[in-house]
Amino acid sequence: MNIAPTRIFEGRTKPLGTPPPARNWRFAAIAAAVLAGGAVLYWQFGTAGSSSDQIVTAKVVRGDVIDTVSALGNLQPRDYVDLGAQVSGQLKTIHVEVGQAVKKGDLLAEIDPVVLNAKVEAGRASLASQRAQLVDKEAQRDLANQTLERQRKLVATKAVSETTFESAEATARSAAAQVDVLKAQIQQTESTLRGDEATLSYTKIFSPMNGTVVSISVRQGQTLNTNQSAPIIMRVADLSTMTVWTQVAEADVSRLKLGMTAEFTTLGSGQRRWSGKLQQILPTPEIVNNVVLYTALFDVDNPEGALMTQMSAQVYFIVGEARDVLTVPVSALKENRRTKETTVEVKTAFGTETRKVETGVKTRVLAEIKSGLEEGDEVVTGQRSAAQPASGSGQRRGPQMRL
Repeated sequence: MNIAPTRIFEGRTKPLGTPPPARNWRFAAIAAAVLAGGAVLYWQFGTAGSSSDQIVTAKVVRGDVIDTVSALGNLQPRDYVDLGAQVSGQLKTIHVEVGQAVKKGDLLAEIDPVVLNAKVEAGRASLASQRAQLVDKEAQRDLANQTLERQRKLVATKAVSETTFESAEATARSAAAQVDVLKAQIQQTESTLRGDEATLSYTKIFSPMNGTVVSISVRQGQTLNTNQSAPIIMRVADLSTMTVWTQVAEADVSRLKLGMTAEFTTLGSGQRRWSGKLQQILPTPEIVNNVVLYTALFDVDNPEGALMTQMSAQVYFIVGEARDVLTVPVSALKENRRTKETTVEVKTAFGTETRKVETGVKTRVLAEIKSGLEEGDEVVTGQRSAAQPASGSGQRRGPQMRL
């Protein structure tokens, strides 16, 4: 029988090889602390590559959602007149300059009137001659009528022959006819003279409206030939109201409605915007490089004169708008074509949850949320791959721990 060796310790006996109780508890406490620390470090750093940290989110915020159709255009005066020459001749004088404001009735230019003035004077002289001849013919007619009356009385008493009476009667009718011929000639001359006077008046070009001289196409002293077409001398335009001529793509023209608001900016205008109402869509398109473009027109007031002819415009036709509403990125929306419902994934403390939402105005980027979300909610907009670092930071790896 083997008897374990014993050691005398403060009056008690204990088998040899058994460690003291304090040493066992100390070892257990150290092991538990190391395991707990490792668990904490793993939870903080070891899950950096888990799927919950790879979702991309965006907060629900308030803002404006404006759905627009964008297009390019240029500015033209709504009311303008191209003034051309109606008579041939040398342009004698131009009384205005480009940019000068004019009023209706102001003399703008003159064409040399010498030839036309001579023609008018000749017509007036011819008319005066014919009127004098008319007086002579009327006197001869009156004399012939008097002679006819005397011959009628004499033939009644058989004092003269029938032949003498008939001759007097023919003379009276001839004198009356000559008077009628001269009257007709006078009417013709008067008509011709009125035409010549009108043509002479065309040598002076007057402004037909209040406006501004925006261009002059000819030079003083240039000879104008109107036999084939009327040469344009200058253009007068009313710049207080401008028309924006906009070219809209075929794919977008169906979204335009007459009366909708249109806004535009110009180069160099900064953030300033002008606005108007769509007034007309021309039915005939223009094809540019195999692209079908329709012309849409709207007017805009220009009281300050800041808008000028041929300015380029970046136009936005407002299809729909919502101001100061809850917004989310369009990428967060999920639409069920079968049920026509729209849902989003909302990030929570325990993961994500699906919520049904009601949307309003949408663009290619933002969507209006009418119900289903609150300001400050985080919605899932996408999934980032495990190898892709977070935006604005490098890839972070947790510390390696060995037990």
